[in-house]
Amino acid sequence: MTDPSTQDVKNNTPNNDPATGEALAELRSLLLGFEQSELDKLQKRLQNPNISAEDVSQLLPEAIMLRSLKDKQLSEAIVPTVETAIEVSVKKDLNVLADAIFPVIGPASRKAIATTLEATIESLNQVVEHSLSPRSLLWRIEAFQTGKSFAEVVMLRTLLYRVEQVFLIHKDTGLLLQHIVAEGVNAMDADLVSAMLTAIQDFVRDSFNVATSNTLETLQYGDLTIWIEQGPFAVLAGVIKGNAPKELRLTFQDAIEKIHLRLGNALRNFQGDTAPFEASLPYLEACLQQRYKPRKYKVSPILWIFLGGIIFGLGSWGFFEFREERRWADYLEKLQAEHGIVITDAEKRHGKYFISGLRDPVAADPLKILQETEINPKTVQSRWEAYLSLDPEIIAARAKKVLQPPKTVNLSVDESGIIYASGTAPRRWIVEARRQARTIPGVTKFQEKNLVVTDIKKFEETRKKIERQVIFFARGAQELVTNQDKKIQNLVREMQKLADYAHVLDKNVKIQILGRTDKEGPEQANIRLSKARADTIKSILVSQGIAASQLSTAGLGTKNPLRKELSEKDKAVNRSVSFKVIVSDVSK
Repeated sequence: MTDPSTQDVKNNTPNNDPATGEALAELRSLLLGFEQSELDKLQKRLQNPNISAEDVSQLLPEAIMLRSLKDKQLSEAIVPTVETAIEVSVKKDLNVLADAIFPVIGPASRKAIATTLEATIESLNQVVEHSLSPRSLLWRIEAFQTGKSFAEVVMLRTLLYRVEQVFLIHKDTGLLLQHIVAEGVNAMDADLVSAMLTAIQDFVRDSFNVATSNTLETLQYGDLTIWIEQGPFAVLAGVIKGNAPKELRLTFQDAIEKIHLRLGNALRNFQGDTAPFEASLPYLEACLQQRYKPRKYKVSPILWIFLGGIIFGLGSWGFFEFREERRWADYLEKLQAEHGIVITDAEKRHGKYFISGLRDPVAADPLKILQETEINPKTVQSRWEAYLSLDPEIIAARAKKVLQPPKTVNLSVDESGIIYASGTAPRRWIVEARRQARTIPGVTKFQEKNLVVTDIKKFEETRKKIERQVIFFARGAQELVTNQDKKIQNLVREMQKLADYAHVLDKNVKIQILGRTDKEGPEQANIRLSKARADTIKSILVSQGIAASQLSTAGLGTKNPLRKELSEKDKAVNRSVSFKVIVSDVSK
């Protein structure tokens, strides 16, 4: 930028002498150097758009606030811009706006629906109560003449209420802004009531962890009710005596909205001066409404019959429905108590029950359990998928089905899948059970420590029976006395049993036949006679099917007598053959 005075000096310098020009430039630098530097900075600042935007940003919030307090021109000016921005945001991502308004839309919608539903139900109750009364005809005529609905006329003629006082309270400070009282009502201490309402709301919110978005709407004591309508900066509270209609809420809401619209700035900037809020009196006075109850009439008997029929029908339906639900619940409880049954889904649709789940093949049959209830099987649709349960009870049932234990065996299963067998059982079954137990799902081990092999017991019993047998012979001969054939037959049967048990138990059995004589005669002759008697019994047994390899004979003579010979009877006992069973393990 060039200084005009400097330019004039230049133009007036004769012939533009360079020396003179340099002198003038130096003089200009001395006189105007600082101002020139500042002018250059100012020019640079004006030409830089970023610096201007920064300066404006510091003043913009205050400027917007001042302009908003002065008039509504700024609001009207930015409305198109805001609408365009919202439209662009919605088109770009609808979820952003939806997430932002979600906390507000939900409570607002629920509150509106609840208010409408309560009003509808109350109106319906009034219509039903008075639709059959003698007064109803006149009310229908009035509804026709006035153009109102019959329900509205009924409600206007039956409700009794009066709004006695209305309070306007500042929300943040709890101070009373305005207060009006209906004619003929004793006024309360308005400031005290204001403080009380604020304290009650704070108490409820702090004591019961109520969200700050929730507000106190109604207080009731006897026939007095306090309705509270919340605004952003003020609260409207009305003291009502009697039963006010829900439509009165709309009047309260309209009043608080109009007060905020007209006195919004005063409410926002409230510093304790209540004079500006005298302008709210017309809106508060609109809330001072009252209705009077007409003369009472006797309820029509037809109404009682009608209502009684409805109540009886509903009661009967409710009873049968409850009974069916209870039966269904009991059935589900029984199924859940059964081992090996898992219910995955159970519901009722269109009058039928649907149930599905998992069932182990050895678990109880759900159809049999259903038959034990009083539920109609045709109303139940069941679908069960097969699976293998690892429940100890089911593993035990599965083991019994596979192993088929005898009645003398008891099977139990612990949590780790070990089968414990106790009681008595044949060895053949024990060996087979030991093998099959490995194939049963869920079984980890077959424990037979407490299981007694019945074959051993029977083997020992049979062995003792054989060793107790004694075959008698005639004096000095190897012929049998009479009546010994039956003994030999029994002896053959017991020996055959012993052989069978020995085979199962992996035992070798040898039967030694011991011949004896009495003490009469030489000892050598007695030894030969006793050996001959033992050989005679062996021959008889072999002829009856006993293997000769299992039999051996020995002649004891008079050695090891069965009895001391004190009498002839004792001698007869010693003229005999007895048996000794020798048992050994089969070599593997």
